[in-house]
Amino acid sequence: MGIVTKKGDKGKTSLYFGGMVSKDHPRVELCGALDELSSFLGFAKSLLRDKQGRAWIEGVQKDLVTIAAEAATAPGFLVRLKKRVQKEDVGRLERQIATLESRSKRKNFCFSIPGSCLVSSCLDVARTIARRAERRAVSLLRKRQIANKDVLAYLNRLSDFLYLLARKSENVKA
Repeated sequence: MGIVTKKGDKGKTSLYFGGMVSKDHPRVELCGALDELSSFLGFAKSLLRDKQGRAWIEGVQKDLVTIAAEAATAPGFLVRLKKRVQKEDVGRLERQIATLESRSKRKNFCFSIPGSCLVSSCLDVARTIARRAERRAVSLLRKRQIANKDVLAYLNRLSDFLYLLARKSENVKA
């Protein structure tokens, strides 16, 4: 099957494993935010020289694909997914946050003005997109259209992780 299906011409799109929804459905909104987030993370990753930072970002990108698959799957088909974000994934992000915090010279983490360097700017844009994705996930959870609360926890930690990674990148050359 080719990429052009012409089904989207009427404002509808297919869910993973079946079903159709409007292109402005909250599931599609979440998937769009996750796609945008992953793209900005790819941009930041391409600029980083830090191998650990690149590996961490790539791991997040893989998790975002997992979350998007779940968001694009109707509840009756969730059992067909091979992987879903779990507490272990949230825990991995928490450990990375702890590592970044322990290495930081800052003791007070508060608002920052973005734009110190290209890498931190990309990561700050990604952080704001992660927050939008989190808001979309909250809406879907509240409407019981997704049930995995680990998705929400992951996206919440992700914005903290990206904030710290952005601050770290301001202190070293990309």
